[in-house]
Amino acid sequence: QVHLVESGGELVQAGSSLRLSCAASGRTFTSLNTAWFRQAPGKARSYVAAIDRAGTTDYPDSVKGRFTIFRDNAKNTVYLQMNSLKHEDTAVYYCAARSLLIGAWDSVASYNYWGQGTQVTVSS
Repeated sequence: QVHLVESGGELVQAGSSLRLSCAASGRTFTSLNTAWFRQAPGKARSYVAAIDRAGTTDYPDSVKGRFTIFRDNAKNTVYLQMNSLKHEDTAVYYCAARSLLIGAWDSVASYNYWGQGTQVTVSS
């Protein structure tokens, strides 16, 4: 079993930067492939970024160039650095993890483990 705890969400102004953290426990962190998703009110959960255990990253066009995912294996933590935040980035951000790279990187169904989420609100 893997336990994920997100932190770092807060209310910020448009154009600001914010860094989210996701601390993992319960399994060797280096064996996990991790990702961030987000869910705005009334919308489905959507893909934000992923990083596999080899360090390969992936982003959708909506955040490419603004968001960066990276991990610190020594701290069992994956981060999401968000720059140039927009009002439409407002959502609950979730950390996700999986042991095997089966299924699409951007699919909710591909991930076995989820955190409880952290709220990011960007005022316009």
